[in-house]
Amino acid sequence: MKFTFTVFALSIFLFACDKTIDLKNFDELAWQSDKGACQNIRVEMQDDLEAAKEQLKGLNQDEIVTVLGRPDENELYKRSQKFFIYYITPKNCDNQEFKQYTYLSIRFNATGLAKEVIVYETKF
Repeated sequence: MKFTFTVFALSIFLFACDKTIDLKNFDELAWQSDKGACQNIRVEMQDDLEAAKEQLKGLNQDEIVTVLGRPDENELYKRSQKFFIYYITPKNCDNQEFKQYTYLSIRFNATGLAKEVIVYETKF
C-alpha cells in the first residue's frame, strides 16, 4: 500500500512539472524553418512574436529551443549569463551582409531561465 501511494505521488509530481508550451497565434514550425531569417518568414511573424514575448520569460534553454529551434547565435557573458540570438530579418544570407537587421535576444540567468526577451533593430 505504501509503495503504491509513493508511486502515485511521484507520478503526480512528475506530470505536474511537465510544462506545455503553447504560444498563441505563433507558428513554431514556420519560425524554425526560416533559419537565419533568409526566407523572410520570420519578419512576417514579428507581431505574433512581440505578443508572445512574455510567455517566453521563465522558460529554460531547452524549452526555448523546443519552441524557437536552435538559435542563430549564442553569446556567453560573465556570471554564467547566456544569450540566444534569433534573426528576424537577415544579417548574412547567400554571402551578402546586411547592415540593418532585426533580431530577438533572449538573456538567460545563471540558473538557465529566460529573464529578458527583447527585439532589437540595428540602425546605421
